[in-house]
Amino acid sequence: MKGYRKHLTAVLLAIISISVLAGCNSDDGKASGKSDPLKVHIALNGKMGPLVIAKEKGLFNEEFSKLDAQIEWSEFQSGPPLLESLASNRVDLSFLGDGALIAGIDKNLPFEVIAQTGRGESSVRILAQAEGNIKQIEDLKGKTVGVASGTTGHVYLIKALKAHGLTTDDIKLINLQPDDAQAAFETKQLDAWAIWNPYYLNNIEKGNAVALKVKGKILAPGAIIARNGFAKAHPEIVEAYLKVYKEAADWQIENPDEASEIYSKETKLPVNTVKTIITAEEPNIFFTEDAIKAQQESIDTLAGVGYIKKSFNFKNQIKNEYIDEAFKK
Repeated sequence: MKGYRKHLTAVLLAIISISVLAGCNSDDGKASGKSDPLKVHIALNGKMGPLVIAKEKGLFNEEFSKLDAQIEWSEFQSGPPLLESLASNRVDLSFLGDGALIAGIDKNLPFEVIAQTGRGESSVRILAQAEGNIKQIEDLKGKTVGVASGTTGHVYLIKALKAHGLTTDDIKLINLQPDDAQAAFETKQLDAWAIWNPYYLNNIEKGNAVALKVKGKILAPGAIIARNGFAKAHPEIVEAYLKVYKEAADWQIENPDEASEIYSKETKLPVNTVKTIITAEEPNIFFTEDAIKAQQESIDTLAGVGYIKKSFNFKNQIKNEYIDEAFKK
């Protein structure tokens, strides 16, 4: 844990430095008029989720054309590298898992929490080798466990270990992005792996892994975010973004077969596997009390183990004005 804290501090200091030194980007543009269209930088965080649907089906085209805006897409495997681009004004709108979200707020990085992505009840698990000797969380002591530091998987791991009387000091923690961790897990360089879908279900269905049972229920809710400067300059774009995100989420719920086909092409996973994932839990952009409570529990837990400097009130971080305006009756 001490080594990770040093690593996290160094990474976030670099992010803050980039933020300070970065020049202006799309905040200088105009969202209307006869000037060049406003460039809106939207980041995909993984290969599944309503933003992928919106991109593939062109759902942003109508809403954004009304506002003389065009999208420039980027893609990240996880939240921490996305935060770095956001801090340097290269991401305007996206979403984050709870790990990157909490660490970013703790370091006062330049984004606002404008909605949620869902409760995160089915999204993260700790995998162990199918033919290994790890049968329960307590068996992780002294074992090599992979996780992408600062992600929702990392938060889940910390909370799961705590529930079973352990900390990350009791394991050999290896910081790996998902694709690298997949290779390491397959070659048995990792005893276990804390990871989100579609990775965890795919490995279970292939027979490579088993999911370890955890005491209680650990939710891992994500959040939709907007970069501060961009949101202040272009609130109408933020509202349009939320409308399209919800449109894509609703379409996915109503069309699980077609949505599964889209995600299957993106992830190269079997359609049936994808359908199992997306029908296990419906996306929901409106904050729920249990999701807010779960975020607060994560914040308090992470402050207690030194992952963040101090606890804070998550409700105070939520900016409801954009979602209220976008969906006002």
